[in-house]
Amino acid sequence: MKRILDCRGSDFMAITKEELKNAIRAAEGRTVIAETVVTSQPLLPEVSNPEIMKAFGADMILLNVFDVFKPHVNGLETANIFQPSLHKEELSEDVIQQVKKLTGLPVGINLEPVDGSAIALEELYTLPEGRTATVRSLARAKELGCDFVCLTGNPKTGVTNEKIEQAIKLAAEHFQGLIIAGKMHNAGTSGSVLDVEAAGRFVDAGADIVLLPAPGTVPGVRERTLAEAIEAVKQKGGLAMAAIGTSQEGADEETVRAIALSAKRAGADLFHIGDAGFSGMAVPENIQALSIAIRGKRHTYIRMAASALR
Repeated sequence: MKRILDCRGSDFMAITKEELKNAIRAAEGRTVIAETVVTSQPLLPEVSNPEIMKAFGADMILLNVFDVFKPHVNGLETANIFQPSLHKEELSEDVIQQVKKLTGLPVGINLEPVDGSAIALEELYTLPEGRTATVRSLARAKELGCDFVCLTGNPKTGVTNEKIEQAIKLAAEHFQGLIIAGKMHNAGTSGSVLDVEAAGRFVDAGADIVLLPAPGTVPGVRERTLAEAIEAVKQKGGLAMAAIGTSQEGADEETVRAIALSAKRAGADLFHIGDAGFSGMAVPENIQALSIAIRGKRHTYIRMAASALR
């Protein structure tokens, strides 16, 4: 299998779970996954946020706040800001396929393993089933054609490591695509975000990629503590994703570069950049800065320029 650096639209359209995992592994810490809130107003009304993220160097697209039973991504419809009546409604059943077609990239969604008994640090949100990790929602994600699911928690959702571990086992049975799992912040609950023991358990449960907070994104997460967790994951055959998920995707480019290089020194295979910059996505220049920091301008510009039709 090719490195993900060398994969183009035609490769991604036919890629299997194991091929995608191996392509990421073969790239040796040079994969960018960018996240967007699908309910947000697009940064630019003429194009969707996934298209912008691809244009600035993303290799994989993660859709947040996506309800599998009411699939919708703002901005996919054809837009004309001078003639808004000409907007064309998207076909809800084909949303994931539309994003894949427009970007030429693997597309996945967040599903949240909510723990109703979690000790909450703040008032928690109530989520619809289509955003949570259940047998029905995981099966639906498979039907929609998602390449991967990310089992994690948004702020104030009450997601715990125990529920993530249970959700991984459900996903392995009912979804069968690439499984990413872990926490990038506390999601409104108490306890440690970076739990080395839990990271190992996630791989044992069936996770392909364990999500961990990047150094400097949550208090107390240092390069050496992340490295310890990543080593535990890799010893069990998993991959590790370092996440910028605490709004620093809207910081200055130098901050993003510093976080990225620290995470790469710690051993990260993938680099996530969150959705809290402008209009439900990272500041576009920060996606580019992250990409250039971990793999240089050559691979960044190739991803930016490559047509989805290649």
